[in-house]
Amino acid sequence: MKSNRIIKTLTTILIIAAIAGSIGWVLTNNKKKNAEKTAEVAKGSSEVAVRVQQVSKEAINLDFAANGNFAPAQQMDFAAENSGRVVRVLVDEGSQVRRGQTLAVINANNLSIDLESAQANYQNAVRDRDRYDNAFKTGGVTQQQLDQARLAVENAQARVAQARIRVGDANIRASINGIVNKRYIEPGAVVSPGVKLFELVDVSKLKLNVTVNESQVAQLKTGDKVEVRASVFPDKKFTGRVSFIAAKADNTLNFPVEIEVANTAGNTIKAGMYGTAMFNFPGQVPVKLVPRSAFVGSVSSNQVFVLENGSTARIKKVVAGRIMGEQVEILQGLEETDTVITSGQINLVDGSTVAPIK
Repeated sequence: MKSNRIIKTLTTILIIAAIAGSIGWVLTNNKKKNAEKTAEVAKGSSEVAVRVQQVSKEAINLDFAANGNFAPAQQMDFAAENSGRVVRVLVDEGSQVRRGQTLAVINANNLSIDLESAQANYQNAVRDRDRYDNAFKTGGVTQQQLDQARLAVENAQARVAQARIRVGDANIRASINGIVNKRYIEPGAVVSPGVKLFELVDVSKLKLNVTVNESQVAQLKTGDKVEVRASVFPDKKFTGRVSFIAAKADNTLNFPVEIEVANTAGNTIKAGMYGTAMFNFPGQVPVKLVPRSAFVGSVSSNQVFVLENGSTARIKKVVAGRIMGEQVEILQGLEETDTVITSGQINLVDGSTVAPIK
């Protein structure tokens, strides 16, 4: 009996040992597998998933159009310089006038009297000067008295010239060639200095005022020829010339540009009409382009990550040129064979291992 119990005990011990050994082998094997998985995960976690794109070289289309309004090349408001009653008005609205042509006449009776008085004073001053001059030769007057007599003549002569100018101003004359756009006076009206009399406009030449953004203004220079179209004459083309480019942007961060346009013989284009300037730049040379998203932070950083050997990110300094929508011109720092990283840069440093997304 005793031997049977010993045998059963030994059997139980052996069974327990076998079970323990089996459990230990399973645990050891699982530990090994877990270690391998952990190593694999650790290895994979060091690679940063990124998107990439190869540097492209292509001719960019810089042509663009800008809308604006036509304005007269010259516009002038004439105002009265003297007080008086309007005697005659010699032009009507719509009249074509030339420089120097008389537009209206203001009563100059009072001004003529002033001129006659100034002339009489001048003659009197001349006689006094001559008497003082003769007396000075005999010692009758001093040098100071003679100088004062001469100065009186000069002052009297200046007053005569001033009176003549006022008389001349009584005739309102055009100072530009153009058309009478508005007439504000009628014969018999009493005017005073500063009162508006006429509005003259010259539409033989027009200015098309447009605005362009910073990338567009960089392509322009004064003197450039521009194709111009008027909205009401879509089948007609006009030739314009860039006459002014603002040195400072306006409140919308755009730059005002003026284009001078020669009108037709019959002044087909009217001031105030809508027009379109067609800016064309033929023969563009192909340039290297990368997506705007390739830059670290912003385009102003002039830094991009380049894919090296298919799995390494290397940072590169570049020189950015023009920005055209989502594409940026590269002047220096990249070749056509380079591939840039376009996403995931926030997780990268120089030398990071990457996994390009296919």
